[in-house]
Amino acid sequence: MADRLDFSGMTAVITGAGSGIGAALAKALADRGAHLALSDIREQGLNQTREIIGDTPVRITTAVMDVADKAAPTAFADQVRADHGGAALVFNNAGIAIGGTFDRVPEADFDRVMEVNFHAVVRMTRAFLPLLQAERAAQLVNISSLFGIIAPPGQTAYSAAKFAVRGFSMSLAHELEGTNVGVTVVHPGGVNTRIAEDAKKPADATNEEIAEQMEKARQALVMPPPDAAEIILRHVEKRARRVLVGRDAHMATQLERLFPIRYFDHMKSRLS
Repeated sequence: MADRLDFSGMTAVITGAGSGIGAALAKALADRGAHLALSDIREQGLNQTREIIGDTPVRITTAVMDVADKAAPTAFADQVRADHGGAALVFNNAGIAIGGTFDRVPEADFDRVMEVNFHAVVRMTRAFLPLLQAERAAQLVNISSLFGIIAPPGQTAYSAAKFAVRGFSMSLAHELEGTNVGVTVVHPGGVNTRIAEDAKKPADATNEEIAEQMEKARQALVMPPPDAAEIILRHVEKRARRVLVGRDAHMATQLERLFPIRYFDHMKSRLS
């Protein structure tokens, strides 16, 4: 396996590329000379990402896609193969969130989070792995979360999915060790994306509850997405197995390592 990747000339596949980290990754990779195959559930978001990238000699194709559609990853892989001839980088970035404690989250909403945040990652990996294996050097990059390391209250669905992404990625990395395909799992902390704004709220949530949660999100989600994208790409270039994005992710990881059962008590005392 090559020690470092040169993104120039590679084709990078990015889900959730219409905003946030996905859009920032697209811009940063285009600046490095990578061709792009971008997908998002919103066509408007994809158009905005193309505007952000601006004039560029790299090839860019887009697909409006709901990653929870079981047939979508295979169809997207076929499109990428036809349009680009293959792919050397896959960023499984698309994700959604839902607010509320477990007893306030309907089963259908819980299942939707698992479909988008975990099962879609597995299906995308299954669909694109043959393309990655056909390259001289390739990297699969799965976006987990800070909440794939710690599990705070009110995040049962999101944490379940992101812990699953972490476990899947680590096991797959061991299986692919010594091959041309590397696996990176990314744990972003508080990045200023639309995930909190777009998160579905409990049906019985009051306006006061929603306002309080949005204010907490505003205070926590502070890192600009381009900064997060640069951190991710610097580590992917070195083919790192795991990437922590942000001081909050590093701090929480240390607390979880030191206090694997009671870390949340220590976090609350620090925050207060």
